[in-house]
Amino acid sequence: MITTLFALAAAPAFAADVGFEEVKIASGAEPPLTAGIWYPTDTPATPHALGNVTQTVAPDAPIAGHRLPLVVMSHGGGGWYDGHYDTALALAHAGFVVASVSHTGDTFDDQSRVLQLWRRPAQLHLLVDYMLDEWRGHGRLNAARVGAFGFSNGGFTVLVAAGGTPDLAQIAPYCDAHPDHDLCATLKQAGVDPRLSDDVPAGAWVHDPRIRAAVIAAPAFGFAFGSAGLSSVHIPVQLWRAADDRHQPHPYYEEAVRADLPRPPEYHVVANAGHYDFLPPCDARLSRKKPEICDSQPGFDRAAFHDQFNASVVQFFQATLR
Repeated sequence: MITTLFALAAAPAFAADVGFEEVKIASGAEPPLTAGIWYPTDTPATPHALGNVTQTVAPDAPIAGHRLPLVVMSHGGGGWYDGHYDTALALAHAGFVVASVSHTGDTFDDQSRVLQLWRRPAQLHLLVDYMLDEWRGHGRLNAARVGAFGFSNGGFTVLVAAGGTPDLAQIAPYCDAHPDHDLCATLKQAGVDPRLSDDVPAGAWVHDPRIRAAVIAAPAFGFAFGSAGLSSVHIPVQLWRAADDRHQPHPYYEEAVRADLPRPPEYHVVANAGHYDFLPPCDARLSRKKPEICDSQPGFDRAAFHDQFNASVVQFFQATLR
């Protein structure tokens, strides 16, 4: 199914305040992973600063509810766990627990392993482990109701977690054919050889059958999967494309994924939107600091879009994580 943005239904009624906490998750011999967790609470929420934003939450408050569904989040390249805080808040208000991990090696302050893409699904798997087995509220979760949300590199991550197996050997011929595309120009500027497949460890792609539904926005490296690589992805997928995405040109990313998924996704194309419009609206200070991720096309209302985007994400997970 293909829909346009303004065909989306109204937002569901919010039922609770939102608690929040930051946790550290053991990651073997590597430094612990950092994650943010949003959840329903009966404690009144107040504004609190987190990074470049202010969110209305109740820090470390008691958890409200039982047998709660869980949604794990994977941010885009150079982001961190708070990258989709508005979507996390919307889900938590609707009764979901949301856990988002900062992918070490691919965050705003650590780009040391940005192209070791196989690390990301393994980290997301550790996040699910932690939430279901160790988090202080794990007894309030329903392990049969786990979803995943991912944007850009995070969309790639969630596709792998859902059963996808990419072929990174496709990157070199893609860049030979499209040297002007953003991915290829960036690799060349950084002096990185696009033949990444030579570095992929055996058994590197970690899948997670506990994930029962996925929302994927602007997935990176979509062309690297193909029908064979996506043949094991059978869960419901809500797939989003920005119609004016200049970082991931159509049809090599979202459209490649849409065409090759064995189960047709719920597919949304957002008119006049750019790649970074899937990130929350920026305040004036962040807009001055990061115009490349904050500036939208003239006439595109990112705040209005996010109201409807978040409502659609909530409705999708409500329908698929029953």
